[in-house]
Amino acid sequence: MKKWLVVFMTIMPTFVFGDDDCATMRHIPQSEQSLQDVIKLGLCRNPQTAAAYASLQSQRFNKNAAYSNYLPSISAGISAGKNYKNEQWDDWNYGASISASYLIFDFGKRTSDMASTLATYRAAGFDFKDSVQNYVYGLVGSYYELLKANADVVAAEKALSVAQTAYNTANKKFNAGVVAKADVYKAETTLASSNLSLEKLKNNREIIKAGLLNKLSFPADEEIKIKDMSSTFGTDAESESIEELIEIAKKKRPDLLKATAQKDAAWHKRNSAFLKNLPSISASASVSWNDEKLPGVFQPESEKIGGSIGIRASMPLFAGFANMYGIRAAESDYERAKFNEQNAQNNAQLDIFSAYQNYKTARNVLSQTEILLKSATESERVVSGMYKVGRATMLDWQTAQSELVNAQRQNNSAKYDLFVKRAAVALAIGEIKSEIEGIKDEEK
Repeated sequence: MKKWLVVFMTIMPTFVFGDDDCATMRHIPQSEQSLQDVIKLGLCRNPQTAAAYASLQSQRFNKNAAYSNYLPSISAGISAGKNYKNEQWDDWNYGASISASYLIFDFGKRTSDMASTLATYRAAGFDFKDSVQNYVYGLVGSYYELLKANADVVAAEKALSVAQTAYNTANKKFNAGVVAKADVYKAETTLASSNLSLEKLKNNREIIKAGLLNKLSFPADEEIKIKDMSSTFGTDAESESIEELIEIAKKKRPDLLKATAQKDAAWHKRNSAFLKNLPSISASASVSWNDEKLPGVFQPESEKIGGSIGIRASMPLFAGFANMYGIRAAESDYERAKFNEQNAQNNAQLDIFSAYQNYKTARNVLSQTEILLKSATESERVVSGMYKVGRATMLDWQTAQSELVNAQRQNNSAKYDLFVKRAAVALAIGEIKSEIEGIKDEEK
């Protein structure tokens, strides 16, 4: 399992959005697309992941803005005006000023605010990765579903060919007077049923294909060719214990990491709400220039320039109980974040257990359907030969054909379902990347 359970998304913006050609193409490439090709194309074009990335960028800018609390605040102003008195206007007066202030000490509130912002940014990053992983898992499911639909159509075409052979054989034997007309009718019924089944499966394939194209943001009437996958996997060497998977999830699963980051952010916000009631000390300085024209008064240039420096301490005394309730609200938010983290851990454990059990079951089901398919194939071959020499009835052959069709469909479902189930395990522990990479290695 370690071979394919390695994190899918150490997401980089350049990978998510690819190149401009990918994002603006109107038609899907005509070449056969592997699972990796489909995922790359989807991440490049999908609006869902693009929206998640935009949200992450917003949090990044908020984080950058929070660093301003560690820098001085500087402002400048200019003025121009005229005074009116004694029924006349004085000359224009001009002024300019520049001032700066810097927070020296606030008992750590600034640090708590910054830590909260950083934790919120980390949570947004994990939320983005979670959105991408879930989108990729949806693509994986659609990809395998289309492969299964393709395999079902191929199997139905083979079944139709067998039904046609049975009909032709029954006709020949009837014309030779060996069998009754009922055999021809039975074979004709099976042939018509096979034709109907094939048309239904083709229609189902078109609907599934449209769903995959929709996920890739292409029109539903486009054509897409995808590569089939090897099924040479699922050995006991891949097995790990539930406890080992849970430990991996604690380090890798985005929603768990997001819940922890949100708890950290709430903890720092609670501290900041308390520290808001403590004194703060800041330094300030200003320089100004004022060219005020006073009638009959000479003002030297040096008297036009002024300035000040100072240190200011302030402490809130009463704000209508807002600070007290703010502290209580922050404490409640922190408690809620702790419970959310615990709930996320509980859900993750259940997801891992369910996904792992489903995967183990899917492996066993695939093994059994392979045995069933082999047996049904051999049975149909034997019964068809027996019918041709008059040692079996058309009903026997019809039964063998039906069993072969069912066995083929069950094997198709089991094969591609196993791919989805093991991808679900990778998703459950937050490591879907190596599931994709492992399949790529198997194709080689």
